[in-house]
Amino acid sequence: MTTKIHALVEGLGNLARWQLTAGQVHDITQAHDLIEGVPAQTVAADKAYDADALIQTLVQAGAEAVIPPRGNRRQTRDYDQHKYKHRNLIERFFCRIKEFRRIATRYDKLASRFSSFIALVASFVWLA
Repeated sequence: MTTKIHALVEGLGNLARWQLTAGQVHDITQAHDLIEGVPAQTVAADKAYDADALIQTLVQAGAEAVIPPRGNRRQTRDYDQHKYKHRNLIERFFCRIKEFRRIATRYDKLASRFSSFIALVASFVWLA
């Protein structure tokens, strides 16, 4: 049994929203739920989030999609490479929370307890 943490971080790298799914669930399936109702000027994500539907949703919401195109995309599109460098905020967030062994190994059997511990750790990271 594996678990994947889908996370949305704000501009300083602090956790804004998250969802837990089974490990085999693709990242793009949770993107709409995570960004829904969150005001943003720019949304940076990796190539896994390169989907026309998601990019159209971001444009309609008035946000700039800073997502590099996948290699197999027929119609290439441009993205701001300078802004994309800030995407590592999510990577740094995960590095900070995985210092807590309980999250890295998921000792909890119940998803609700695991999610609660993520919230607790995220609050410690936010306060640090």
